Amino acid sequence: MKKYAIRWITIAGAMAAVCLAKTAEVPDSERVSKLLSEAKTMAFQLKEDAETMESFTYMNVGWESHAVAINQIKDHVNSLGKQVDKLKAARDEASPWQKAAIDRITPYLDELGGYTEAIIDHLNGADRRDFMEYKDFLEANADYSSDLAAMIAEFVDYGNTKARLERLGAKLEIHRK
Repeated sequence: MKKYAIRWITIAGAMAAVCLAKTAEVPDSERVSKLLSEAKTMAFQLKEDAETMESFTYMNVGWESHAVAINQIKDHVNSLGKQVDKLKAARDEASPWQKAAIDRITPYLDELGGYTEAIIDHLNGADRRDFMEYKDFLEANADYSSDLAAMIAEFVDYGNTKARLERLGAKLEIHRK
């Protein structure tokens, strides 16, 4: 019985070493990791503001408050856009998972920008829409910002877990080939 358990442990260890070797081919960029971590914070601020603004539709909140909130959201979207520009500039030094994170952020941000502009147009009266359509824009903004924040957080968590695994592997002297 012990003989089989030792074989399985050996096989599992070999599989873990292969996985570590494959992930170590291109090292993670500390700069990109830092930029992603900053983007995570920005995305969570955006998410909170978008969810707050969506909640306005269930309360008796004046249009001035809507205008203040959407301007804050617009600022967050623009700041996150600048952060994505920094990430794209650092893309060449990024590891594969970091490149995937950079590539996946842009479509979400583009959608958020579109919905944010539609909300601003509605509030400015340039594009008259009924209240239900306006409410749909607010809901979409909240949903996209929530999904974006969660996705960036998952990538940052992956990077942190991967780094922790690599430190543990070094501590245990698991050598990669």
